[in-house]
Amino acid sequence: MSETTESIHSSKLQVASPPGIPEQLSFDRVINNGTCPPCTLRDFMDYLLYIEHAAEHLQFFMWFRGYVKKFEFLPRSDKALSPEWTHQNQKDALDEWKKLQANIQKQIPNTTVNEVLKGTMFSKESSAGVPCAGFDSGNPFATPPTSSHVTIQPFRKEIEHIIQTYIAEESPRELNISSGQRKTLLKALEATTHPSAFSRVISDVESVLRNQLHPNFIRWTICNGNRPRVMFARGLGITLTLAGVSIELLLTLSDVGRGYRALGAIALVIGTATLIAAAKGMCVVLHGMHHRHLRPWELFTDAEADKDPGGGAYSMRESVDSVQSANSYEDAPWVVSYQKRNIVRKIFDREIRVQEPALKQIQDMIFVQSMLIAFAVSLLITAIFVAVPKHGYI
Repeated sequence: MSETTESIHSSKLQVASPPGIPEQLSFDRVINNGTCPPCTLRDFMDYLLYIEHAAEHLQFFMWFRGYVKKFEFLPRSDKALSPEWTHQNQKDALDEWKKLQANIQKQIPNTTVNEVLKGTMFSKESSAGVPCAGFDSGNPFATPPTSSHVTIQPFRKEIEHIIQTYIAEESPRELNISSGQRKTLLKALEATTHPSAFSRVISDVESVLRNQLHPNFIRWTICNGNRPRVMFARGLGITLTLAGVSIELLLTLSDVGRGYRALGAIALVIGTATLIAAAKGMCVVLHGMHHRHLRPWELFTDAEADKDPGGGAYSMRESVDSVQSANSYEDAPWVVSYQKRNIVRKIFDREIRVQEPALKQIQDMIFVQSMLIAFAVSLLITAIFVAVPKHGYI
């Protein structure tokens, strides 16, 4: 195995989880299906699709993992057709791109960028997958291959699909990469289908997944209630907190014994704890049962899966499939169905048990912290009211 290929395989090894995320919920555990709902790979994909709107990162990453494995199983004779794309090749391609960019600045104002780059690998037609005149319309490269063996390289058609889906400008699942990265990647794929051609891009995609999207996903899974339920919990927490303060205030103004003023602390503790937990997206009632609300898409896709055995597996394959359409769900049937639900039904929607032990531990910690803070705040407020001398104003 070459040095570049080894670096691709080992890029995710020995990487510590971001602060605050337990090893049981690490990126590698999620990707390798080593976690339980609601922290599975499918849950991660759904989160990126419906919440972050960045599912193409995980879809591309999962495709690349499978592609590396397929390439490694090729016979040596087939591998020889696709030479490794070395760091020097990458540097040369990047230098060529920078020179072209510098030349653009020297052109007369009326000359468009595309006219300057016309006929090169870095032209707009090339990056968009538009073929040159007289060239095969099925090939996304604007510049003809430098040698005839390129057309018989292993997985050439699959690479063309990937370019049209993820790499080309305005593609259905266009990756958020720089223009220079896009052009140099296309240059690399013009010469080889070796996995090392993707080394720079896959490194950036994995970095975004590990350091940004995965931590956001774990924080999102902590929320056990939907938005209406959490807003309801916040309102309830505020109401109970104000009720506790009002009770203590009325008892302070009355002629009853000062010890009775502590009765308001009960409402204060419950209200403050509920409010603090809701600020983290948690409903203490749901947490007491270790339950969570089903996500809007789960409410209806799970019902369809019950009617069609294997439906859930199909949904996962469809979401990861690299040659499907754009990541759009606005026209999905569940969107309209969920919007028609009234607010009361959303607040008391269907629930399911949280299965992931590590997530339960995080939620338990948040609940305990909420209770401790609530006790401290309530003790302080109650102590102030109890210390006020008895006057009997009411």
